[in-house]
Amino acid sequence: MPEDNVIYVGNKPVMNYVLAAVTQFNEGAREVTIKARGRAISRAVDTAEVIRNRFLMDVVIDKIQIGTEELKSEKGDSIKVSSIEIFLKRSTPT
Repeated sequence: MPEDNVIYVGNKPVMNYVLAAVTQFNEGAREVTIKARGRAISRAVDTAEVIRNRFLMDVVIDKIQIGTEELKSEKGDSIKVSSIEIFLKRSTPT
């Protein structure tokens, strides 16, 4: 899947990410991936649910991948951060 169809969730409001995903689907994307790490995971789940339940009823969750990424902290220590990827797919042609 092209990197253009990936939404990285951070600290912005959920509706910013919802708008980004809905825009990509409306521009013809068949799949959109929502990615988040750490505390933003709950915002990513909220984003996927708002897209499916309020805006695009024909979008389904294709798969979900969870994992742990190892990062370097400011002190140089190695820390582990949880991550999630939610793969959304349009079930009907546009």
